[in-house]
Amino acid sequence: MDLTTLIGIVMGSILIVQAIGIDSLGNFVDIPSVYITIGGTIAAVIASYPLRLLLDVPKHILVCMRGNQYNIPKLVDQIVDLAMIARQHGLLALEEKAEEIKNPFFRQGVLMIVDGGDPDKVRYILEKEMDDMAARHDEAAGIYEKASAYAPAFGMIGTLVGLINMLKGLNMDGGGTSSTLGQDMGVALITTFYGCILSNILFHPIAKKLRIRQSEEELYCATIVEGLVSIQRGENPKFIREHLLSGMKQSQQRKLLLKSQNNSPVGETEG
Repeated sequence: MDLTTLIGIVMGSILIVQAIGIDSLGNFVDIPSVYITIGGTIAAVIASYPLRLLLDVPKHILVCMRGNQYNIPKLVDQIVDLAMIARQHGLLALEEKAEEIKNPFFRQGVLMIVDGGDPDKVRYILEKEMDDMAARHDEAAGIYEKASAYAPAFGMIGTLVGLINMLKGLNMDGGGTSSTLGQDMGVALITTFYGCILSNILFHPIAKKLRIRQSEEELYCATIVEGLVSIQRGENPKFIREHLLSGMKQSQQRKLLLKSQNNSPVGETEG
């Protein structure tokens, strides 16, 4: 589980409260400002997206908390094992192995190469699914990116409301001010404060974490595509491993290459 998003939000909130001071915290609580900033932001998001996306908000939060579920080194090992089986027994031998694969994208790709389709066509279909997946992820992250933009905007709207009410309350003839001047000025300033807090401590971090999770899944799926197409073309398992490791960190490359050298059968030839 990855709690960095939650830790960051809680830490930021605590530091802001500490900077304000417990005794002065009541000065920053204003119900009209909550209505304008938080209520306006939520209303704008609801107006911007269909219900099917909004109902997935709890799932998005879970995605931020669950951590990286895409183990690329383990995936490379799986692909190399499949390549060795295919090299020894043919592609049809992978059909039984496909039933043991939990990831649906990986399992579907294995079954596609077992069916003996053209490698370019297999790549096209799998990459099309990746594009569709990326579009769905863009919609999810877009909710919070929009909310991050809406919150400061509604904070500015609240500022305008407070200033307008303050100016309307001025006694222009006598030069005095109305009894609501302080309240109106408070709304004008606190709404902007609320908008900045919501944008930079809540919505933007969630959007960023969803983008990171999207990148992790895209790398995982891209590795699957490259590996399966290489298997279908009959490439050597050692070459497949080195090819798939080329986009990984140097430390992971060294670890997996050392493992492959220790586990490689004696007398294996290059394909």
